[in-house]
Amino acid sequence: MNIRQKIAKFAQYQRTMRELNALDTRQLNDLGITKGDIKNIARGNYTN
Repeated sequence: MNIRQKIAKFAQYQRTMRELNALDTRQLNDLGITKGDIKNIARGNYTN
């Protein structure tokens, strides 16, 4: 993975974190996730 890909991947991680953290608990529950799941989802490590 080159530096450009790493930067793009990190930008996607930050965007996902920001968007999911903006949701309230009810909205997250509607999606089937919790606040504790957000970091794993943003990293691409989430399994349901």
